[in-house]
Amino acid sequence: MIEFERYEYARRLFEERKYAPAARELEGVLASGEGHGQGEAQELYLRALYHSAQLTKAEQTARTMIEHNPTDAYALVVLGRSLYRQGRYEDAEVYLKQAEAFGVSTV
Repeated sequence: MIEFERYEYARRLFEERKYAPAARELEGVLASGEGHGQGEAQELYLRALYHSAQLTKAEQTARTMIEHNPTDAYALVVLGRSLYRQGRYEDAEVYLKQAEAFGVSTV
């Protein structure tokens, strides 16, 4: 299966709220390093991790995304929310405030 088809399959899984299977499929897409839509795949992967409550992986993925693009407001929001769901409220607040500074609602 070519990577675009795998990405589309993962997107459909996500839309069907099958977040964990979507994350697994996207892991393979990202590992291949093929295709121009790696940014879109990375963001969908982050969303799938968060929605499937794979919070440690979501945290790691968001941190990597922010490392490559410190102004990625969506990654800041997901990092903040992941930390919050892990009970790390003070850590979460830092990233949620940064996201708000970029004009993103964190509610």
